[in-house]
Amino acid sequence: MKAMILAAGRGERMRPLTDRTPKPLLEAGGKPLIVHQIERLQQAGFRELVINHAYLGHQIETRLGDGSRWGVRIRYSPEDPPLETGGGIVQALPMLGPGPFLVTNGDIWMDYPLHRLRLPVGSLAHLVLVNNPPHHPAGDFSLEAGLARPRPGYTFSGLGIYHPDLFCGCRPDPFPLGALLRQAMRRDQVSAERYSGDWWDIGTPERLAQLDARLGREAH
Repeated sequence: MKAMILAAGRGERMRPLTDRTPKPLLEAGGKPLIVHQIERLQQAGFRELVINHAYLGHQIETRLGDGSRWGVRIRYSPEDPPLETGGGIVQALPMLGPGPFLVTNGDIWMDYPLHRLRLPVGSLAHLVLVNNPPHHPAGDFSLEAGLARPRPGYTFSGLGIYHPDLFCGCRPDPFPLGALLRQAMRRDQVSAERYSGDWWDIGTPERLAQLDARLGREAH
């Protein structure tokens, strides 16, 4: 199975840190956020990765190269203009192949065991949901008998697995993934699970500093 890391966001809430550095290259625990993702994917058996980028994307390609230093192969999907989550995935589909693929936001940190992530039969998507954090108290989707529902309940972690058929008929134009998922939920084609382990949404300098301190403590 291949995996895609979404790394095309502008990171407005992270300014001024992102004025000269793309958000995925901001560091916590002595390494860029996106390197944490690459290492965990490699450890879980993923060897073929696709990374999209837009703002200061050349820095990402220069820093990561072809991925060989981590034992993976990285291909890039540059966007100009940015395509949002949905359009970004659609543009990358030719590199992701005909089977299910994993997608993770580039600005999260979590200890979910990636090797166990699977797409159930009959589903076009499987989402990992988490308890609502203080900065997102309403949540995104609810969970009923293993199916995601298009009403608030839990927060979407940014980690999921998708079948290319979910994007059938879509064009590589800017559109949010959430709208497409809600359509599929109404057809009972999106499964989900709730994960209660560690999950960090690195959306502000304060949360980046908190994660950096946490990872620093674990290293000693």
